Amino acid sequence: MSEQSKRKEFFLLRWFKRLFFGPARELSFLEEEALQSPLRLVMKNFWSRRISRVAVVLFGIILLIVVVGPRFLPVDLSYQDNTQIHAAPGYNMMKVPDELKGNLRMIAPGTTYGVGVDKQGKVHTWGHLRVTNVITLEDIPQEVLDADIVDVAAGYDHIAALDSAGKLHIWGNTRLDQAKLPNDIASAMAAGENLHFTQLEAGNQFSAAVTEDGRLFVWGNGNLNDIKVKKSYQENIQKVAISINTYFVLTKDGEAAYAGFQKNAFSTVPEAATSGVVDIAATGFTNAALKDTGEIIIWGNASRGERDIPEHEGKIIKIYGGRSHYTALTDRGELLSWGNNNFGQATVPQEDKADPIRDVYTGYYQNYAVRESGKVDTWGLRGYLLGTDQYGRDVLTRIVNGGQVTMTVGAVAVVISLIIGVVLGGLAGYFGGKVDMLIMRLAELVGSLPFLPLLLILSAILSAQVPRLEDRMYIIMVVLGLLSWTGLAYLVRAQILAQREMEYVTAAKALGVREGGIIFKHIIPNVISVIIVSATISFATSMLTESSLSYLGFGIVPPTPTWGNMLTGANDSIVIQQYWWRWVFPSLIFSICTICINIIGDGLRDAIDPKSNER
Repeated sequence: MSEQSKRKEFFLLRWFKRLFFGPARELSFLEEEALQSPLRLVMKNFWSRRISRVAVVLFGIILLIVVVGPRFLPVDLSYQDNTQIHAAPGYNMMKVPDELKGNLRMIAPGTTYGVGVDKQGKVHTWGHLRVTNVITLEDIPQEVLDADIVDVAAGYDHIAALDSAGKLHIWGNTRLDQAKLPNDIASAMAAGENLHFTQLEAGNQFSAAVTEDGRLFVWGNGNLNDIKVKKSYQENIQKVAISINTYFVLTKDGEAAYAGFQKNAFSTVPEAATSGVVDIAATGFTNAALKDTGEIIIWGNASRGERDIPEHEGKIIKIYGGRSHYTALTDRGELLSWGNNNFGQATVPQEDKADPIRDVYTGYYQNYAVRESGKVDTWGLRGYLLGTDQYGRDVLTRIVNGGQVTMTVGAVAVVISLIIGVVLGGLAGYFGGKVDMLIMRLAELVGSLPFLPLLLILSAILSAQVPRLEDRMYIIMVVLGLLSWTGLAYLVRAQILAQREMEYVTAAKALGVREGGIIFKHIIPNVISVIIVSATISFATSMLTESSLSYLGFGIVPPTPTWGNMLTGANDSIVIQQYWWRWVFPSLIFSICTICINIIGDGLRDAIDPKSNER
């Protein structure tokens, strides 16, 4: 380590020790006297308290996060993803178990989880596997554990597996029949018939299977999905590709065709995809057909960049589809990925020519590439640091953006209440008489109003008249500021009543200083400690009040996030027990923030108060 680096490290260590543990030595009398300017004296007294230093640092970190964080973690108010609901905190969605490394037969990526089969035919699961409060995909049936599994498919809330004896196993959510064998398959299996399945697929509340003789079976939620297959395609199907609520097929003679009966964005297949097709894939919003020439034909709602195929060398020989992205393999062993890249699912890791790719598996937002050595490359959605909520929204992103809203509302409300409270309290205290009586009667009138019920009523009435969510935030700011100034006005009045008879006020009057100047240039600065303490307490109180209103549904309403409306789910026992991260993290950062603000206010009060400076 260089001498310069050592000095830098020593300086940082010394600064940290002084921040949290005070100065290394006591200052001499002369050194201390050199610091006795008013501002330096206040800062010295404030900074000498360890708890004040810690509060400033913590509040500064939170403030920096809520101010700068939204630039890096912007919130999409329209975003919802039912495939990602209630994902637990952590980055384990693509954490392949050690038992599969170098011993992998295949992988099936799911929504927030993965399923793998080792070379011995044993099933392994990882990631977030909870479907409902009582159903988890981690509960693999015993008959599956005892079988030799040769194929597996991962759906939205269920898993399908095929053993070497030709028996089909399904587990997970059975409420909509997606994990229940159809009668024709169940009857054949009961009779001992091996249907010789060559492909399994699982989608959103439905499943599909293709047999060696070209038959397609589709079952599940028939109200949501097109699960009927046209007879004209039966016994001629080579492969099936599943979109969100539908599917299309590749026939044995190279035609990409829609085999269902419903009319939708996928049912009209381009003419170019009706011949010479060697592979098919689907995202949630598009279908793709790979021709024998290496050309890819894509149709559907390609608004997420699904048609933006990157430049490449070689011929594409395989194509795979995720939720909103495609992955392809060329004859040179090169991997391509394109489409939506919000989770890095379209960013392929660095190529390793010494270890070519053997298999590729693409799911909702995850990709797995298995190399010849057995190494597994993964890219895409690995998880969420603080989990997701009931709509699949990232809790961390909403905390960061919600904190900005909550703190902005609190700060603006405090500024409004400070202006009103200082002005009215100053005028009442200085002039007294009728002015004092009039202002104090007004303060008593405002203070006698039931605070929270009035806020609820005003917020409900005004918000109903204002359709824009941004304008509702301004309403909350103004209402809070107009109703929370009375306490400060009383304090300022009391302090000025004590200060107006002081000698410096008499001297200012003798010099001809205007009354407004006496109040706001001379008296108010001498009672600034009271104002600062009141402002800090009001800041924390305004944040708490806004959160209470939002929690009750009368403040800033979703999808705009605030720390208050993020806690709405905390009144549900299931959320408290099963999805604790939805309320623990917002309440924790909110509590830390308000406590730090109050500690800073107390520290400033003690630093400004002359009595606290006596040695």
